[in-house]
Amino acid sequence: MFLDTFEICDSLQNQNYTSPNNKLSSLKKKGVYYQVRHGRYETERDVPPYLLACSVYGPSYLSFEYALSVYGLIPEKVSVYTSATTRKNRTKKFTNIYGTYTYQDVPQAVYPHETVVKVVNGRGYLIATPEKALCDTLYKQKPVSSVKALKQLLFENLRIDETEFAGLNRETLLFLCPLYRKKNLNFLYKMISATERRRHDERN
Repeated sequence: MFLDTFEICDSLQNQNYTSPNNKLSSLKKKGVYYQVRHGRYETERDVPPYLLACSVYGPSYLSFEYALSVYGLIPEKVSVYTSATTRKNRTKKFTNIYGTYTYQDVPQAVYPHETVVKVVNGRGYLIATPEKALCDTLYKQKPVSSVKALKQLLFENLRIDETEFAGLNRETLLFLCPLYRKKNLNFLYKMISATERRRHDERN
């Protein structure tokens, strides 16, 4: 269970502890509460770390490299729990006993779209769809200057699996790309649009 200092101290006060903060310090040492960041605690030591990402700092959702790895779009296993935020105007990083969590802004216009709630052992977390995780990742990359350069970024630099990429929902990508207002996403839009036109021509 995820709790903040106020909730814990309020509970301790109701149990007639005269110094809830001192009792909390004692309970932390005993392993009753595990601090995940200042003022926030978890009661389970063996909780899967990704379940905490949205609670450590938010509002947020898992995305970027971590989500790409989950969906098999990149070959690497990602040990940092990367999440997207909006209107924070800063990047954040937290390291605790569960792992390392990073947070980075995406445009407000795109933030509400294409995220899904998943539930594990009664606990929910928010993660980007594969299409949005890819777009978020391209958003934070250095801008490229052409569709050719974008393909190099995708399939050589980021090592996006071409088979998995081909299986992404094209309509979703075409909807998301313009919302970022970034060169990389504009080139992705052009690349997908050209592919769709070729497919249409081949069918007709």
